[in-house]
Amino acid sequence: MIRLSQLDIEEQLKNLSGWSIVNEKLHKGFQFDSFNQAFGFMTRAAMEIEKMNHHPEWFNVYNKITVDLTTHDAGGITKNDVNLAKILNSLL
Repeated sequence: MIRLSQLDIEEQLKNLSGWSIVNEKLHKGFQFDSFNQAFGFMTRAAMEIEKMNHHPEWFNVYNKITVDLTTHDAGGITKNDVNLAKILNSLL
C-alpha cells in the first residue's frame, strides 16, 4: 500500500464528513445516544474491518468512540484508510 501525499489527503478529506488529520492520522470522534448504540456501531464496523483486514486504532468510553486511521506498514495514510473512513461514515 502506498502512502498518500498531503495534497491527496486534503482532496480526500473533502469527501469525508467529520474527519480531520490529527497526529498524521485520519481522525474522527463519534457520539451516540447510549453505550448500546456505540457498541452496536463498533460491532457493525468490526465486520467490515475484518473483511478489509485493516484494523483501526479506536477507543470507546460509554457513548463516545474515537477512531484514528493510518497504515503502519506504509508509514502514513493510504487509500485503505480513506476507504475505511467512508465505510465507518456509511454505518451511521
